[in-house]
Amino acid sequence: MFPSSCSLMTMMSFAAGTPFAGTSNNPQHLMLAMPSNGIPNNPLPLIIYPRVVPNDVEDIAAWFEQRFTEHHWPPRWRADIFPWTHYHSNCHELLGVSAGWAEVLFGGESGRMVTLRMGDAVLIPAGVGHQQIAASEDFFTVGAYPAGMEPDTLRDDRSILEKSLSTIKRVPLPQFDPLTGGEGAVTDFWHPVAQQQAHHN
Repeated sequence: MFPSSCSLMTMMSFAAGTPFAGTSNNPQHLMLAMPSNGIPNNPLPLIIYPRVVPNDVEDIAAWFEQRFTEHHWPPRWRADIFPWTHYHSNCHELLGVSAGWAEVLFGGESGRMVTLRMGDAVLIPAGVGHQQIAASEDFFTVGAYPAGMEPDTLRDDRSILEKSLSTIKRVPLPQFDPLTGGEGAVTDFWHPVAQQQAHHN
């Protein structure tokens, strides 16, 4: 069953159509409300990279692991996504969908549902809630965090919200995009938001 609020949300698919239709150069970004109950979320938008894996790649998980490693986001696991809302307050998280599909709720109960499919990647800002709602049996992702970071895993809890918000503000901004290793969605979408936040503070 979906949370009751899901009926009010827009279902979003960033990989509609034929998988592997070609490497996408059009990352999408999604702003989420902050905070949402006990989920802090983040002024930085969620970034979805649709179909980033080249057409001729056979081992998608290995491709993601190599790409993430090259760009200083060492892969940590191959797994699905927890079926309960959680977030990481002390680091950002990078996922590469290596098989199947999943509907993932981002941002807590008042957030947005996104359909992720094989070949997609998603960059989740520190503090953004995420929960796997439904998935194919073969679904799994490669998960990675910035080099040297050890993620915490926190749940929807108002009692720790202020502490989490304080921790999130100290999370380093990636200098480069983790998929390109240089300019890309992070420099296009995150850097301007971070600069605006710094100006207001």
